[in-house]
Amino acid sequence: MRLSPEERSLLLGLAGELRAQLEGESRDPSLRRLFPPAYDDQDDERAYRELAGDELLSGRRQALELLAATARSDRLSADEADAWLRALNDLRLVLGTRLDVQEDMLIDRPKSPEHALYIYLSWLQEQLVAALAPTESEPDGG
Repeated sequence: MRLSPEERSLLLGLAGELRAQLEGESRDPSLRRLFPPAYDDQDDERAYRELAGDELLSGRRQALELLAATARSDRLSADEADAWLRALNDLRLVLGTRLDVQEDMLIDRPKSPEHALYIYLSWLQEQLVAALAPTESEPDGG
């Protein structure tokens, strides 16, 4: 990974902030985007949350922790890269919800530092996906 020290510090900070929010009893509405309802029926949804809620939360925390633990690394294993993708996606979902990013918005022209951050996280996620994609000379699946 060719990230500047400033980029690495930024990612460490963002991962730490979101992890702290997930640890607490935050009522931040932007976090709801990370755990959308699985069922329309309230009873079914409650049962699902009781069954799977801790596992969903744990997976998000682990991805953020792994991103933070490897933010200063020059190379990522496949598992680490997968965790980065999940953590970057979570960061983008929360930030995009706060910014009210819509599909039809032009995100290549930042309106604020927060929009610029959203664009950067999107770009970084795209670069990681491209790096993980098999090349034409590789068989299916790499």
